[in-house]
Amino acid sequence: MSEARVPRRLAAILAADVVGYSRLMGRDESGTLDRLKAHRNALIEPKITAHGGRMIKLMGDGALAEFSSVVDALACAVEVQRGMQERNQDESVEQRIEFRIGINLGDVIVEGDDIYGDGVNVAARLEGLADPGGICISEAVHTAAGNKLPLAYEDIGEKRVKNIASPIRVYKVLPYSEEAGLVRRRTGQTIRPRQAAGVGVIIAFIALAGWQLFRPASEPEPITDTELSLGKPSIAVLPFKNLSGSPDQEYFADGMTDDLITDLSKVSGLLVVARNSSFAYKGQSSDVRQVASDLSVRYVLEGSVRRERDKVRINAQLVDASTGRHIWAERYDRRMTAIFDLQDEVIERIVTALAVTLTPQETESVTHRSTKNATAYDFFLRGQALVRTTNYREAREAYERAVAIDPGFARALGALSLSYAIAAQDGWSTDPQNDMQQALALAKKARAMDDK
Repeated sequence: MSEARVPRRLAAILAADVVGYSRLMGRDESGTLDRLKAHRNALIEPKITAHGGRMIKLMGDGALAEFSSVVDALACAVEVQRGMQERNQDESVEQRIEFRIGINLGDVIVEGDDIYGDGVNVAARLEGLADPGGICISEAVHTAAGNKLPLAYEDIGEKRVKNIASPIRVYKVLPYSEEAGLVRRRTGQTIRPRQAAGVGVIIAFIALAGWQLFRPASEPEPITDTELSLGKPSIAVLPFKNLSGSPDQEYFADGMTDDLITDLSKVSGLLVVARNSSFAYKGQSSDVRQVASDLSVRYVLEGSVRRERDKVRINAQLVDASTGRHIWAERYDRRMTAIFDLQDEVIERIVTALAVTLTPQETESVTHRSTKNATAYDFFLRGQALVRTTNYREAREAYERAVAIDPGFARALGALSLSYAIAAQDGWSTDPQNDMQQALALAKKARAMDDK
């Protein structure tokens, strides 16, 4: 006697989630719930219905919808994000509700009014990869949609995501209209064709400057099997603990971790886990062996930072997770003025311990510092931390102070350029055209000062 057939169907699945929901609820629980309900009732559910979709479930800060057409699902997502841009124009940055959206085309299991399966799970993982106010789609959606909508896409490569066996090729959706030009995310304004070249330079510069540093930590992504097949030592740098006795110094501990990850990533003989994956473990008491297993690495670097006035103490230890053995552990006591020498020493110890040989170009790149001024560097790190909390105004002030102290600090100039671009895109600028011009001018200046 054969088993009962499990009902299945092919569907386009849209998964949406609120960015920073816990933070919003912590600030204003009742107000956040009221605004979220208003967005759902006035915008999200009507758009889903208008495009022939079906709301499957609401999950506190998220929603899941099903469509029979990929084109309808994608058009719905774009209209929801554009609608949220308009609805957020009068909201403060701190109160603004933004969504990430992921769309997948896949086989789903049907159970009553609900759906399950990898088709749904992939949509949820794609949503986690999207930028605030953005949309990520799978390759199946990209292929099925073709050129049926006036949209542009950015291929961001294959991604390994939690609980999905095979890597997924992911595309970001960039709303585009042949007549109107590139649509600015979150504002609904357009950049006319004559401006597109300048904006392209800024976008390219932002990518070179490390846009990933500004993204919030999400699900950790392991090093891929393809990368592991290269036979290079693999390492994860966990967020250094702040032992300064003040949460105000958290930015400094995070900044030191960021720069260690960045410097190690310049070494061709190493496989280094990305910042977002490492920072998924921030604030956790994680077992080193479990972390190594999760991220598919052999080595883990962990440590702490203690800062008091102009003195810095860093404890660092490199662990071989396959044996649990400490390869080396060291304590460094330095004054802030010697912070860059300290970073160089830690990098040198790691590459030596792992028997990695640096090329002359890599040695120059790893030891290259955009500034030698510790005070300017400190303000830069403050700015980085403020950007990650979407406090763009104070971040800009921090970058401006860094540049005022060291006018040749190209890295801070690049970050300042990015802050102007974000202002123009996010709708809190009083003069978007001028801010975009400022962003381009600062980016060119930074690149001219330091092409690295």
